[in-house]
Amino acid sequence: MNSDLLGHCLCKAVTVRVSGPHDPRPGVCHCRMCQRWSGGLFMCFNAEAEAVTVTGPVARYASSEFAERAFCATCGSHLWMRNTDQDGDSYELMPGLFDEARDWPLRSEIYTDCAMTSVQLNGDHRRATRAEYEQKNLHVPGDAT
Repeated sequence: MNSDLLGHCLCKAVTVRVSGPHDPRPGVCHCRMCQRWSGGLFMCFNAEAEAVTVTGPVARYASSEFAERAFCATCGSHLWMRNTDQDGDSYELMPGLFDEARDWPLRSEIYTDCAMTSVQLNGDHRRATRAEYEQKNLHVPGDAT
């Protein structure tokens, strides 16, 4: 999708504009690192790096050798998770920053076998267990335990 999106954190100190390619279907991760960061599950949608413009006080945390997690330095709202091992990697943006995301269908779920009992998602979308996901993607060893 190529429509423009404008989102912001809780205190509105950080704004995120997406002007270009993005996938308006969130994905969910249930790994232990994402549970610790979000309180239950991590939900994001992908936007190409060149489509994203961010203004305001952003703090970044290198959560692994290949990725960062960002949040508003004023209110602490989560903004994105992004691989940093290659220039131009896309953003995995928090859909809650954008009003339009309220109507987006769920695209996928990973680490489904690690999901908290209280966070079971229904619906017809792609799912992958820890083993299935880690077989094909970079991961942090032990982060799902």
